[in-house]
Amino acid sequence: MLIFFRKRLFWQVYLTLLACLVVLALLVGSLWRMAGDTAGERWGALRVRLTDELVRFQERTPEDLPTEIRKLSEEMGASISVYSKERVLIASRGFPIALPAGDDDVPQRWLDHVVRVDLPGGRTVLAQLPRPPKPGLRVLLLALLVAGGVGIAAWPATARLTRRLETLRAGVESWGSGALSRRVAEQGTDEVAMVARSFNGAASRIEALVNSQKALLANASHELRSPLARLRMAVEIGADKPSAAVREEINRDLQEIDQLVEEILLASRLDYAAATPLEGAPVDLLGLAAEEAARTGAAADGEPVEIRGDATLLRRLMRNLLENAGKHGKPPVEITIASDQGQARIEVCDRGPGIAEKEREHLFEPFYRPVGRSETAGGWGLGLALVRQIAGRHRGSVRCESREGGGSRFVVELPLA
Repeated sequence: MLIFFRKRLFWQVYLTLLACLVVLALLVGSLWRMAGDTAGERWGALRVRLTDELVRFQERTPEDLPTEIRKLSEEMGASISVYSKERVLIASRGFPIALPAGDDDVPQRWLDHVVRVDLPGGRTVLAQLPRPPKPGLRVLLLALLVAGGVGIAAWPATARLTRRLETLRAGVESWGSGALSRRVAEQGTDEVAMVARSFNGAASRIEALVNSQKALLANASHELRSPLARLRMAVEIGADKPSAAVREEINRDLQEIDQLVEEILLASRLDYAAATPLEGAPVDLLGLAAEEAARTGAAADGEPVEIRGDATLLRRLMRNLLENAGKHGKPPVEITIASDQGQARIEVCDRGPGIAEKEREHLFEPFYRPVGRSETAGGWGLGLALVRQIAGRHRGSVRCESREGGGSRFVVELPLA
């Protein structure tokens, strides 16, 4: 539970604010009570002293009483009234204090605020101190000081949060201006860190896509030069009256250019559609394998397996694997369809020289050419790169394995459901 609260930025801010308000309320309440208690204690002490002074009035003569009343009133700021036995006001200082009609009529509130002393001869002295001042402005100032302290204490946390947001904003702006390799710091486990991680992941994918497109364009331009050069030479040689061999060479070069352009367009479409789910239909893999095997002269075998997918793309996947085996391997070329543990399995095998283990993963890179291999010997072009893209589009995978007895085996695994 505590980890959940730490991860949620909303709860961090909310609970911090709530804690600050609770602390502030407790401090203000304590200060108010302390100030009120102090004032009450002072007022109580004055009341006791006033009572003592009034009791001493019993020792004074009637002639001295007005003078004593005046001195005591000025010294303590009290209002004092003296009543005769007949309940007539005979002396007063400050505002007059009314004498209740009888003891039964005296309310407790009156007793809490008025001191009464009976003098000899039936006279009565009433005295009242001014009410103790409420904490008021002083407590308000103290509360403001406490609030200022809380604000100062909250400043580092707020500054840390805004600093991280500012760093994130600067990183996003820098990336948006063209610095595709720019990443932002992933500090913490709250929403800011989650946004930073999401941004870094998206930035990495977009950078990889842009770099892939750049590499594709550069490699495609390079690959197009050879057939275009041959085509230009063939046209120049047969400018007047091209022979059958020249026409055949021109047709081959045109087909090579057409196939390369088609593969480039397909690769671009697959990149563009990678973020959207594939809306497939039932596809008979064994039927597709038989058709493509007949087209290339390979052998097809296996069990009927049906998956949901794009029949055109899956046909292209099998065709590229079979053409690759025919071009770089040796007969017999075989394609086998099987299913196991919820996976459809497509295998294309040949008996060629095989592929070194360190080069197997690179085979699926666009226009990969092994080190030391001449341009005339050719590379793998876009065929196997498209195979990996199509398999990925169907939530599957492809790999290359060595085959016992020599040759290579390309294995594609696709989910049945």
